[in-house]
Amino acid sequence: MFALKGYDAFLGFLLISAAVPVLALLTNKFLSPNSQAGERQLTYESGMEPIGGAWIQFNIRYYMFALVFVIFDVETVFLYPWAVAFHKLGLLAFIEALIFIAILIIALAYAWRKGALEWS
Repeated sequence: MFALKGYDAFLGFLLISAAVPVLALLTNKFLSPNSQAGERQLTYESGMEPIGGAWIQFNIRYYMFALVFVIFDVETVFLYPWAVAFHKLGLLAFIEALIFIAILIIALAYAWRKGALEWS
């Protein structure tokens, strides 16, 4: 029946993994109460009375700081496998890692010069 033998389990897994979120959303739709009055319309504020509107504009510096953090955090994760297998990789891998770290340092200097790390 299938063109590629051995992929029938993958197709079953794919169908089940696609059906689970759909079934969860449908179950929520049919079993949840439909009351739209009073407290259900208020913004959730950790059990406290909401003050003001829910629309708050954040400074763009917050997003720039968060992006720089995420980029450097993810890039340092790439150094862990290299450090674990350092003794097996040889000189070429060491040079590649130095180039990688140099690119990160240049990117950090660029972000610092552009003021992405200034919080004030």
